[in-house]
Amino acid sequence: MKTFRLSLRAMPAAVVLAASALVPQPADASASTAARLAATRQTLDARAAIPGTAWVTDPRAGRVVVTADSTVTGARLARLTEVTAGLGDAVVVRRTTARLTRFVAGGGAVWGGTARCSLGFNVNRGGRPAFLTAGHCGNAVPDWAETRGGPRAAVTETSVFPGGDYALARYTDGAARPSAVDLHDGGTRTITRAGRAYAGERVRRSGATTGVRGGTVTGLNATVNYQEGRVDGLIETDVCAEPGDSGGPLFDGDAALGITSGGTGNCRTGGKTYYQPVDRALRALGASIG
Repeated sequence: MKTFRLSLRAMPAAVVLAASALVPQPADASASTAARLAATRQTLDARAAIPGTAWVTDPRAGRVVVTADSTVTGARLARLTEVTAGLGDAVVVRRTTARLTRFVAGGGAVWGGTARCSLGFNVNRGGRPAFLTAGHCGNAVPDWAETRGGPRAAVTETSVFPGGDYALARYTDGAARPSAVDLHDGGTRTITRAGRAYAGERVRRSGATTGVRGGTVTGLNATVNYQEGRVDGLIETDVCAEPGDSGGPLFDGDAALGITSGGTGNCRTGGKTYYQPVDRALRALGASIG
């Protein structure tokens, strides 16, 4: 059974802020900082899209935080060092001993011939019931079952990975399923809408391996460089996850926020996870919650 894991556990790193960061800045200074950070990300996108790296803007520190996993060595590390050194104090680089990879499984397990993933959210496209999961799951699995070795329950119709990380699988029996998240305690949480995550938001994630876990949104518009290619626009959180949690739902109350893409660490020592925003996936697919 194939599993995928995005492993990117950040090691402690000192971040020294300039004294001027503590002093209120005029509006033009804020605009200048935003432009500088945008230019920094453009440079990273163009020159440092190295598998095993990820970056996200930290507007409070006025820097782009770059994480490099244990596979970034030799010529790859030299290239990353060259690029980030040229960006000066606009970038802070953190190394991690864990490997950056994808997770597979989630809220409620769905099974393919070669992989187990998680069902993210039940949706509707063109009057037909379907579900969302991760694109790297959809790429691997054309036919889905609701139990291991069970009859076909859904077929993958659209799958996007890399670039994004989302897939839509259409239920073959045509029966609508409730839009709800499995809370792994015998209960469910009804989902009525798609929301947009914001920095500092308290969120929960449901996964077939680790159940329901909570934490905080730590960054938006994160870029992650998988072995297969780059994925942009992800939600970054400090919620833990483990192999088997891919495709599962990130939510806040009744709002669907994200689809589990990958992360770092585990639920014993903690970690970091990344999510495909649901609102963008729904727009691209022409689908809706419920």
